[in-house]
Amino acid sequence: MDTIQQTGSEQMPGQEFEAIQQRTHAKENMRVPGLREIVGDDRANAVKARESWHLLGIMSEFYEASEKLAQVHPAVSLFGSARIKPGTPYYEKTESISRLLSEAGFSVISGGGPGLMEACNKGAHAGPSPSVGLNIEIPHEQLSNPYQNISLWFRHFFPRKVAFMKYTSAYVVMPGGFGTLDELFEALTLIQTGKSRKMPVILVGSEYWQGLLQWMREQLQASRLINPEDIDLMQIIDDPQQVVDAIFDFYQRDGFAHTTHDTQLVSL
Repeated sequence: MDTIQQTGSEQMPGQEFEAIQQRTHAKENMRVPGLREIVGDDRANAVKARESWHLLGIMSEFYEASEKLAQVHPAVSLFGSARIKPGTPYYEKTESISRLLSEAGFSVISGGGPGLMEACNKGAHAGPSPSVGLNIEIPHEQLSNPYQNISLWFRHFFPRKVAFMKYTSAYVVMPGGFGTLDELFEALTLIQTGKSRKMPVILVGSEYWQGLLQWMREQLQASRLINPEDIDLMQIIDDPQQVVDAIFDFYQRDGFAHTTHDTQLVSL
């Protein structure tokens, strides 16, 4: 009877299995040292106590936001630079958009600070619907404006970001810097990944935003880092009344009521 010899390639699966077993055994023998083994009991207790209070602080901000904002609906979150002064075209346009939104029945949510955030709250405060400010304690720029019917203060960006997204039906984004861009891309990421319901994301100021969208098409889309339809999550509108109309057009079929699925997407 002929003897069939195993080739090296036929033996390979067994060798791979043995290597996997060895790696698994090594991982099982690895143990991450505890905090007390690194810094000692007193230091470990102090660190854990501080982190526990930190977590409780974040939880309290979530709770206060849910208590004060649960009935603020429908609402629109409006973002823009803290550095754009009163009397400038974008300040006046922001105030006009916010006033029209308030008159159309939307509560208007801003970051509560100066600049375009102030213009947002000022316009809404002059209208019949609530003007909401989600203020945050940061070393510079953030001074609360006086045009807020509902004012919350945050020490942490995380619960503030959730509050912006959870209670809004649309994003209106005016020109701004890193903070404004952060909020814009946060919204786009949550919508793109299905962690938030789809909603209008309106960029106001074609001369400001057109270059960014063109770069996204030429770099991100052309490199297949985003899908072509991802660009369509945003629309550029310059006219204040058309901003309001675009939001109503988006919800014309289904209305503004949150479904059970919507409330589970971005949840406090």
